[in-house]
Amino acid sequence: MTTTPPQDHKTKLLIVDDRPENLLALSNIIAEDDRSIYHASSGEAALSLLLEHDFALAILDVMMPGMDGFELAELMRGTERTRHIPIVFVSAAGRELNYAFKGYEAGAVDFLYKPLDVAAVKSKVNVFVALCQQRNEVKRQVEALEESRRALHATQAELERAVRMRDDFMSMVAHELRTPLNTLFLETQLRGMQLDKDNMAFFGQEQLRKMVARDGRQIQSMIRLISDMVDVSRIRSGKLSIRPAQTELAGLLERIVADLEHRADAAGATIALDAPAPVHGVWDEFRVEQIIVNLLTNALRYGGGKPVTLALFADDGWAHVVVRDQGPGIAADDIARIFDPFERAGNKDVREGLGLGLYIARQLAESHQGRLEVVSAPGQGAAFELSLPLTR
Repeated sequence: MTTTPPQDHKTKLLIVDDRPENLLALSNIIAEDDRSIYHASSGEAALSLLLEHDFALAILDVMMPGMDGFELAELMRGTERTRHIPIVFVSAAGRELNYAFKGYEAGAVDFLYKPLDVAAVKSKVNVFVALCQQRNEVKRQVEALEESRRALHATQAELERAVRMRDDFMSMVAHELRTPLNTLFLETQLRGMQLDKDNMAFFGQEQLRKMVARDGRQIQSMIRLISDMVDVSRIRSGKLSIRPAQTELAGLLERIVADLEHRADAAGATIALDAPAPVHGVWDEFRVEQIIVNLLTNALRYGGGKPVTLALFADDGWAHVVVRDQGPGIAADDIARIFDPFERAGNKDVREGLGLGLYIARQLAESHQGRLEVVSAPGQGAAFELSLPLTR
């Protein structure tokens, strides 16, 4: 058995004949550049090829030792993989044996007698090759259409998700900005009423100090929201600026904990700092502070009023900052999701913030060639670990 090397883009034809000279002669008649012609010298060899390749046409010699052409055709018609392959019988026997009738009964599409009419053979083979190529092209187009349909469906789903995200984002922005704005508006109305009554005693030194502090907190809340949105825009456009400089982390963490003391008191929690030794590196101090503040704010928000710990240590060329809370924890399915924009960590009952903090924090960590990871499980709190390289 000899075969032409298979080429996927070519139409495959099978010739089965026990005489090598017949195989060669018929091959020369039907050979074209767009075809691969396979030879089999027995029915058994033909079956092996039929199970391995998809043929556009099988040309079978009727009289062969062992399994003859009719028996091979019967086996082909009884097998799902090969029953669709058109069969053309070739015979040197006289027409009086009525082999053609038997061939058609076996499922043949044509019956040729030797000596062969070269033009007729070429014409018939060309028809089956063209039909196979058309069928393959239709199949390819159907597959392409199906792939396009799947891509369109995926795009539609992504667009719908984007629209939902936009709507949710606008709703969250409106909600988050409305709270401090309403507070400022009520404060302004209250002060206006007191001024209208000429009640200057209302504006005593202590009262003014409280007013200024309340106004400052509300303004800072709005500034944080706007800053987060600006940072997301810069991250996505690749324009987020990082300005590395010599930074000492232990002192930075002490200052952050002091600044967040009022926030911890409001949450009924405490922040315990464990930073036994200075850790120096070259980082953007403002951006590192932004990461730590986001992590501590989340820990206070979701920690259920329980103590929060902040630890700093260095090993093997890395600085590690770990923020650990004792809240409800995060399910495994949510751990990857919480670092996406507009997602909220942990307890879904907490509806505060835009869900940008962890996304921004991880992007800032990666912009320092660092990492931000979380270890958590339901009921076991969460530990967020920021790792920064000590050398760059």
